[in-house]
Amino acid sequence: MTKKEKAIEIFKILEKEIPNPVSELEYTNPYTFLVAVVLSAQSTDKGVNKATKALFEFVDTPQKMVALGIDKLKDYIKTIGLYNNKAKNIIALSQDLVEKYNGIVPHNREALENLAGVGRKTANVVLNVIWDEPVIAVDTHVIRISNRLDFSTSQNPLKIEEDLNKLLPNDYKKIANHLLVLFGRYTCKAQKPDCENCPIAHLCQSTDKRI
Repeated sequence: MTKKEKAIEIFKILEKEIPNPVSELEYTNPYTFLVAVVLSAQSTDKGVNKATKALFEFVDTPQKMVALGIDKLKDYIKTIGLYNNKAKNIIALSQDLVEKYNGIVPHNREALENLAGVGRKTANVVLNVIWDEPVIAVDTHVIRISNRLDFSTSQNPLKIEEDLNKLLPNDYKKIANHLLVLFGRYTCKAQKPDCENCPIAHLCQSTDKRI
């Protein structure tokens, strides 16, 4: 079995185990999704959803966010890690969306990455979820699992993205981040991987393997 064949076999199995892989972040439109992804950096989706539930009931456009202001925004998101810096970025990106894009989240990687607090990973998540583009966002889960399953030997997110793009067809690129994140969140955990209940344990040669 070649490396590419093995990767595709793994994704086939994961797709059966996780038949509807989607982001666990809660949102109402492209703008609130962008805000949620920015907030999720170094934070849990559960924690972000708890904080944004009340926020998104009243603030669902960049215009409303700018009107809310940074101090009131901080009150909504103060339970999230790094909330001070994230609040500054959200207000800044909201102002840019209003001034440069008529309040619309741009369907363009370069434009997204020019917004405050938005790097390649966040841009990829937005392009993938909102516009169903075959792009792979690489976060800590994806890095860990890509290494454990020999998709990549790198720790560099861009190199891992390149390696996954070489291994996977477009259909799997569209769901790769969600499959790997959910698999990493609930089965292939960082500290205590649940190898006994892992559906792809027979294809894993990781030194972290517990069976």
